[in-house]
Amino acid sequence: MDNNEQRTTRLAVLIDADNAQPAVVAPLLAEIAKYGTAHAKRAYGDWTGTSLRGWKEHLLAQSIQPIQQFAYTSGKNATDAALIIDAMDLLYTGRFDGFCIVSSDSDFTRLASRIRESGLTVYGFGERKTPQAFVAACDKFIYTENLKLDPPASHQAVAVKPRTPITDLSNDTTLVRLLRDTIEAASGDDGWAHLASVGHILTKRRPDFDSRTYGYTKLTDLVAATTLFEVDRRLPADGKPAVVYVRDRHASTRHRPDSPPLA
Repeated sequence: MDNNEQRTTRLAVLIDADNAQPAVVAPLLAEIAKYGTAHAKRAYGDWTGTSLRGWKEHLLAQSIQPIQQFAYTSGKNATDAALIIDAMDLLYTGRFDGFCIVSSDSDFTRLASRIRESGLTVYGFGERKTPQAFVAACDKFIYTENLKLDPPASHQAVAVKPRTPITDLSNDTTLVRLLRDTIEAASGDDGWAHLASVGHILTKRRPDFDSRTYGYTKLTDLVAATTLFEVDRRLPADGKPAVVYVRDRHASTRHRPDSPPLA
């Protein structure tokens, strides 16, 4: 998706306030801005109680509309039902290109699948405890632990994900296999693959794949840190930004060019 498409993508952001932390709101919306514009921002919960007290300042600061849902029966999550009903209402308006569902609750698995069946993109946001079924039902899933949180009110430092040591990266067979298979799938006959294509395929195969999980802000940095792949940055003749290509060091060198092609 190019920058022009991102600016015109209309997103509905639906937050399960009973299941998300208020401190995540600012970095969450900053992350969502990478994918489009939040035309609707709603947070669901029982705002008459005290459990959601910490949300007030964040709702005001980020212009998020609180949707009241009374807990009619103990043990029944009426908030989930309200969010799902609203999501379907918004879907049927035809005014949105995608939905951002903020929750670690598997109850939204079918909702995510239903929205995708209508041809819209679903971005999920939740903690690492989120059930895999919900993660897999989304086009892209971002773990909130990977977002850069602001310091909490207690002014204690927020832990930052340290970079995984190079030796651990190269010995992570699951990661290495995923990268190798994806680079192979995106590569041409010479073994070089456009990194943007690699990232696109990675997300399709693993909606929750995120280089930040390993402590690297960019996929380029993660791939290079494994030391198992060649990384080549090339400047197009027309003055456009550098294009990054990657190749498995074990790839055949029979047709290795001096420079990878710029498609």
